Amino acid sequence: MAGLKEKLHDKIQQHRPRTTKLIKEYGDVVVDKVTIAQVIGGMRGLKSLVTDISYLDPNEGIRYRGYTLPEVFEKLPKPKGAEMPYVEGLVYLLLTGDVPTESEISDVVDEFRKRRIVPRYIYEVIDSFPCCSHPMTIFSSAILTMHRESFFSKKYEAGINKLDLWDPMYEDSLNLIAKLPEIASYIYAKLYRGGKRVQSNPSLDMGADFAHMMMKPAPYDEVARLHFIIHADHESGNVSAHTGHLVGSTLADVYMSISAMINGLAGPLHGLANQEVLRWLQGVKDKMGDEIPTEEEMKQFVWDTLNSGQVIPGYGHAVLRKTDPRYSIQREFCLKHMPNDTLFKYVDLLYKVVPPILKEQGKAKNPWPNLDAQTGVIQWHYGVTEYDFYTVLFGVGRTIGIAANLIWDRALLYPLERPKSITTDMLEQIAGIKPKK
Repeated sequence: MAGLKEKLHDKIQQHRPRTTKLIKEYGDVVVDKVTIAQVIGGMRGLKSLVTDISYLDPNEGIRYRGYTLPEVFEKLPKPKGAEMPYVEGLVYLLLTGDVPTESEISDVVDEFRKRRIVPRYIYEVIDSFPCCSHPMTIFSSAILTMHRESFFSKKYEAGINKLDLWDPMYEDSLNLIAKLPEIASYIYAKLYRGGKRVQSNPSLDMGADFAHMMMKPAPYDEVARLHFIIHADHESGNVSAHTGHLVGSTLADVYMSISAMINGLAGPLHGLANQEVLRWLQGVKDKMGDEIPTEEEMKQFVWDTLNSGQVIPGYGHAVLRKTDPRYSIQREFCLKHMPNDTLFKYVDLLYKVVPPILKEQGKAKNPWPNLDAQTGVIQWHYGVTEYDFYTVLFGVGRTIGIAANLIWDRALLYPLERPKSITTDMLEQIAGIKPKK
């Protein structure tokens, strides 16, 4: 039976002729048009990137290798007695497009265990940061520092056939993903637990081991698996994914690429939404005197918020036109494990009253909740109450999808990314605007 790397090699050999044929025989076929609004507006909606790892369907939500999230959670193997799948199984799926068997997942879990040991100097780098440092700064720096471990950089410097560049990128990627739970939990211990570290337990899967190192009892192992899987990828155009792809296109190794991705994720317009939602929810709770409001009271509060020119955080999405499946999966977890949590009751009530109000208001293209509407609530319930750390958790998951993309970028020989810029004068000429005299 072929292992993960052998399976991936076979998939690459099958895929390369498809890309070659498209470029050689159909390279002049027009895919999309570009408008002035897209040029100025951050290329939003412009079809100009390729990824087979995930696709954001407006009606079905994110698809991983063609599977909807409900299908992913149903089909991926689960640890014995667990309700959430192995995170390692998602790695296998994203790399190969195949759902692993029990035997295959066992091999991948074992592979990750072998690669989880973090070099001593990484702990020293983390320890060197002042206690008030932002966890994302430390996280990005720790990842970047591991550049010295890169097989890809060493192989490239020594000379390697370009068709084989995916191989050391694969090795670096699995090494990095396997180490991230310990790096993240060590940062948490340094900043919020007085430096009290819990060492990794090699007998546990990735999600359970992270819960162990975070000193969180069950079902936080399920929370970790859930969290890392739903955050793993979101097409190639969002800032974190695009940053990783862009930096990787220079033939930078995975450590440089993922460190850059983490920096993009740390921006307030990208990875901070879940903590902003939680902060807003707690503000609502304070205004309600810690009491659970009636539906009518909540409706009035929502209308007052909208009429004051503010938005309802956690609602709406640039692409989706239905409830985000990532929200729905989290909601099912909350209904099962924390139905009496006060903040979840607020989330549940908002889910009932906000969409009809946004529909009536008529301004929102999508009145439904997105991923961030309750991610922070779950973390808060299980004792991870430090807002700034939430984006680190996001980054651990997002690395999985971006690393898979980087491996395939090298396998398919995708070139240096270099779009062309034009000036405002040129745009005005295209628009037919006469220059002022």
